[in-house]
Amino acid sequence: MKEFIELIKEREIGRVLEEVSLKKYTSYHVGGNARCMVFPKDTKKLVELLKLCNNKHVKYKVLGNGSNTLFSDNEFEGVIIKLDDFNNISMINKYTIRVGAGYSLIRLAQFAVKKGLAGLEWAGGIPGTVGGAIYMNAGAYKSDMGYVVKRVKVLTPNYTVITMTNAELDFHYRSSFFQSHPGYICLEVVIGLKKGDREELINVMKDRQERRVASQPLEYPSAGSVFRNPEGNFAGKMIEDLGLKGLTRGGAQVSEKHANFIINIGNATASDIKSLIDLVRDAVKDNYDVELKCEQEFVNWE
Repeated sequence: MKEFIELIKEREIGRVLEEVSLKKYTSYHVGGNARCMVFPKDTKKLVELLKLCNNKHVKYKVLGNGSNTLFSDNEFEGVIIKLDDFNNISMINKYTIRVGAGYSLIRLAQFAVKKGLAGLEWAGGIPGTVGGAIYMNAGAYKSDMGYVVKRVKVLTPNYTVITMTNAELDFHYRSSFFQSHPGYICLEVVIGLKKGDREELINVMKDRQERRVASQPLEYPSAGSVFRNPEGNFAGKMIEDLGLKGLTRGGAQVSEKHANFIINIGNATASDIKSLIDLVRDAVKDNYDVELKCEQEFVNWE
């Protein structure tokens, strides 16, 4: 692996970090170390890196802000790829924004609101990247990325860059084409919005942010809602009704403020969090015969 890292540096693919604690790059603040983290300069360098990984049989993981990812406590023997430099943003026309996958979703929502554009007010408190939001089809307040995305520039497993339309991206509740097609990487997104009243939009975003603070345990590290809401019900209510609020394993706890949050109350391990997720899911299955689907992505648990 050391020789591989030196090769990446020689190719000047981008900034390289070694022996990186993934606690610093995930919103749960847990996870083991990664042998290497690379920030490719552009698409050409990203392709070069991916070819190196595949040719040398080195595993890799593209990571956004780590706001919906649970790495194990084990070392990640491979490369974490961060698209932070894919952070361009520009207006195509007065209602359409082109934005890089590494751009902050919160910053994008703020950018849109300042332009008096409606359609992204719900995203003002979601701490992910645009690429991560596309992957998860992030959403809130009965809206999601599927309502505003027009097209996405995608890197395929064959290293070709294609453009996919909204219809091709298969957006559904907390799911997208990318989840079922590993190896496809979101590079850039075109967002279509509508004209709105700037002051009104600012007030809506402020109100929703205040509601998040009031109802969610944002003072602790977490990854947002753990489970998707089953049809016709709310995961948080089901968990609360089972009396699981406050349940603790090590440094992890089912939040007493919002039962669909698992929080790091102090030096939690990834295993602490995973054990709580499994326990809650099993309890709901046993009592309601409902299989809750986890919103978080589990990495390096094999």
